[in-house]
Amino acid sequence: MLHVPIKHCKNCGTAVVYRIPDDGDTRQRAVCPACNTVHYENPLNVVGTIPVLGDRVLLCKRNIEPRWGKWTLPAGFMELGESTAQGAARETDEEAGAAYEMEGLFSVISVVRVGQVHLFYRARLLNDRFDPGHETLEARLFTEEEIPWDEIAFRTVRETLERYFADRKRGSFDIVHTIDIA
Repeated sequence: MLHVPIKHCKNCGTAVVYRIPDDGDTRQRAVCPACNTVHYENPLNVVGTIPVLGDRVLLCKRNIEPRWGKWTLPAGFMELGESTAQGAARETDEEAGAAYEMEGLFSVISVVRVGQVHLFYRARLLNDRFDPGHETLEARLFTEEEIPWDEIAFRTVRETLERYFADRKRGSFDIVHTIDIA
């Protein structure tokens, strides 16, 4: 993702300047010369689930760009006013229309080049009926062997699925995987 610089102060509308603030900060920030507001630019959170029924994982075929027609776990951008778990639940509802029970946090993936942090929770599906929303062409269950690995939309989803299946074979999900993708 290309960095789109902040141009105007969100408080007063004055054109900002990029400089190191006078408060002891060590990074250049967008600073308003009129009201001295420092504008911070932080990563976006992507939240989702690994919905599982028995030995099968639910994947959603994307009906939106980027990567239209590719498979992914139900996930999307976290909204203001929700926790990471609430956001993951909302995205699972919107994209898969699945009945599930949330379980623990499974992976935290820093995607530095696009300024994102991806968090995936495990979720236990309560049945195999889905009602996907407009962002999903198809919601379908796959065993590990059936997953269309060459058609997975994002590297973060592939990494999460690979670690999920490795943990399942080991018989333990007590570790949160932290992964850095440059």
